Amino acid sequence: MKQVYFDNAATTPMRDAVIERMTEVMRSQFGNASSTHSMGRSAKSLLESSRKTIASFFNVSASEIVFTAGGTEADNLVLQSAVRDLGVTEIITSKLEHHAVLHTVEHLQKKFDMTVSYVNLLENGMVDLIDLERLLQSPNKKLVSLMHINNEIGNKLDLKKVAELCKSNHTLFHSDTVQSVGHYELDLQAIPIDFIAASAHKFHGPKGIGFAFIRKGSGIKASIFGGEQERGYRAGTESIHNVVGMEEALKLSYANLEKEQAQVLELKTYFIDQLKGLSSKMTFNGNCVNTEESTYTLINVCLPVAPEKGGMLHFQLDLKGIACSKGSACQSGSNQNSHVLSEILNAENLLKPSVRFSFSSFNTKAEVDYVIDTLKEFVEN
Repeated sequence: MKQVYFDNAATTPMRDAVIERMTEVMRSQFGNASSTHSMGRSAKSLLESSRKTIASFFNVSASEIVFTAGGTEADNLVLQSAVRDLGVTEIITSKLEHHAVLHTVEHLQKKFDMTVSYVNLLENGMVDLIDLERLLQSPNKKLVSLMHINNEIGNKLDLKKVAELCKSNHTLFHSDTVQSVGHYELDLQAIPIDFIAASAHKFHGPKGIGFAFIRKGSGIKASIFGGEQERGYRAGTESIHNVVGMEEALKLSYANLEKEQAQVLELKTYFIDQLKGLSSKMTFNGNCVNTEESTYTLINVCLPVAPEKGGMLHFQLDLKGIACSKGSACQSGSNQNSHVLSEILNAENLLKPSVRFSFSSFNTKAEVDYVIDTLKEFVEN
């Protein structure tokens, strides 16, 4: 059976060079980075070299990079400590955030009886910056948490503008940048942001490793207690092969960034054109067809499919070997509608099947053609 992978927003295939580098480290550099003997020192040297390299891509100090198990842990570390340790009494966020943020904020609201404010959204799901500015006038000690790239509909936040708004209103700013690290250049000296979260498996690296950027002097404290690893932010023996794999993946992503951005954007544009050609009733969710205000890596399409066929669409795509998603992978096994689409679609379109197709440089136009041919039997003209 033909296999077509269009679910790169969920996870990406690892590059061969990353696998080779990790295998080399697992074979020869298995020491504990906290040990004082030569093998431990060698592992520690690899760890800190990777931290320094990763920090350099964002124009920050190596001490501001904290390795985590992924984006979810990084989000939790920042949000929980901000409320518990920094005296934040109000979090401003949106209802389109990843559940790593939304569920953490809900937990904090219950536990600390703090204020949660949700910024208004425009019709296409973009954050209403005028309303955000209004919310920033609150006298509470505040933290804004807004993602850079929405993982379901691809909307892109103006990170620099929001960061400057927050700074001018004496508000901490955290952004889940899981969908943008490795896909966009982020100069964190030019962007006055306090915290970001990243995950290696979104840019052709290994699963189970990511990092938080925590700006120096922020006051954030540990959420996992034990040893003094990660400068006390996160106890536990570091996974050296995963850290080195993440470093290698990030190096390759940024070395090939311009070429792969152009390649993937061309593929996305081609896919959109082919979908529009299938039916005049085809609609796209969020702002994903706007190449300036959405990521080049995904589209989310509402398909004009008869109700009796709609329920079987994803099953049939899977039978044809096509991997895609009806929302984020984190909830695709759920019977509930996507919380993102529920916020921005009308009742009629919510009844139609929406599909997220997300791309990488591993994909081809021939794969797009295969998907289009498969959809023809479902889509109404």
